[in-house]
Amino acid sequence: MKVLLYTEGLKTIGKSGLGKAIKHQEKALKENNVEYTTNTKDDYDILHINFYGPKSYFFAKKAKRMGKKIIYHAHSTEEDFKNSFVLSNLISPLFKWWIVKCYRLGDHILTPTPYSKKLLESYNKFNVPITDISNGIDTEFFKHDEKLGKEFRKQYGYKDTDKVIMGVGLYIERKGILDFVELAKRLPEYKFIWFGYSPLIASPLKIRKAVNTKLDNLIFAGYVEPSIIKKAYSGCDLYLFPTLEETEGIPAMEACASKIPALIRDIPVFDEWLENGKNIYKAKDINEFEEKIKKILEGKLPNITEEGYKVALSRDIKKIGKKLVSIYKKVGG
Repeated sequence: MKVLLYTEGLKTIGKSGLGKAIKHQEKALKENNVEYTTNTKDDYDILHINFYGPKSYFFAKKAKRMGKKIIYHAHSTEEDFKNSFVLSNLISPLFKWWIVKCYRLGDHILTPTPYSKKLLESYNKFNVPITDISNGIDTEFFKHDEKLGKEFRKQYGYKDTDKVIMGVGLYIERKGILDFVELAKRLPEYKFIWFGYSPLIASPLKIRKAVNTKLDNLIFAGYVEPSIIKKAYSGCDLYLFPTLEETEGIPAMEACASKIPALIRDIPVFDEWLENGKNIYKAKDINEFEEKIKKILEGKLPNITEEGYKVALSRDIKKIGKKLVSIYKKVGG
């Protein structure tokens, strides 16, 4: 059994959460000794597609004609397409039509969480199995390291006494960037830093204004390599994830693996694997975010990072690889 991992436009999407997911797939397959290729000219038995672009669609159609088995990885839904860039809400029905057209080419559809599986099933457009498999987390890479944490603070000019709150995501409304900036305004006693980048030319005016906000306690660090993100997780005091919609939310797992306090928005995608007050903290709105940030950083809420770490271990890419193998065997017969 040989798998072709096909990802259209990898150079463009490589810096996104999808890019991380694809790297996790490759490592997971290596860990489980599954033969795979990324070269479309190689022979293969199963085509595993990760994107919904036109090249992916036509490549899948060709593979279908050749009698190849296809696994389509549904990383995106109409719901997480909304609030992403100018006109995204207006064209979201068209986006839904297109991704359904793509995903229906699969003999089996994979999606990251039970929540995203329910969304796809609610479309009532698929007559093939849909399985939820986490994108996984590399717990060997994302782990707490005090030395790296100190390097992060030195690099960005933070004192040992500073309380640092970090966020990760593209410059899009869906990621909660507006609330992140508003919280920095409300809480000048804490330092805020946001990692991630997307072209502002495609962003609504309110997002452009937010990213250009000038505050003494706020830094937009732009895109950085994973090694810097790793340092930041070890050097910050709180990971803040005010996202409004996700199909999974890989940064939440990275924070859990790094054993740092994490505060996320209480949205359905996290319901079945992250429990408020047990392995992570959740907030429903900006006022609750403000309240819980203070309580966490002032030590008025218990440290539950060890429980969060257990969640990360349960989604380690070695375990995810085993689940992928079982699907490949099922599809390949």
